[in-house]
Amino acid sequence: VQLQASGGGLVQAGGSLRLSCAASLSTFSRWALGWFRQAPGNEREFVAGIRVDGGTGYADSVKGRFTIVRDNAKNTVNLQMNSLKPEGMAVYYCAARSIYYTTKNDDYDYWGQGTLVTVSS
Repeated sequence: VQLQASGGGLVQAGGSLRLSCAASLSTFSRWALGWFRQAPGNEREFVAGIRVDGGTGYADSVKGRFTIVRDNAKNTVNLQMNSLKPEGMAVYYCAARSIYYTTKNDDYDYWGQGTLVTVSS
């Protein structure tokens, strides 16, 4: 099983980026996906999640600015990030677990390698 995150880069505050995660999971549609991030010196934190039925949830800090979308035909999950703030600078990880997403790192079975998002002020 492999999760490959991509799309990170350098963006000015207020700008947008779209992260993508490609998964080699069999029966992808049966997996919930989550995006997490870890800034230097901080613990990895939940950003957004999507259930198998497409239901989504977001951290309060990103609500209204980030959108998570899954494409079961392509085995991908994307995170559209708008109005990025300097505090959003972190390594972003995608993760997978069965059926429902949660906000806890330990609940996830598979993790991608992370993609770095740098936000300049």
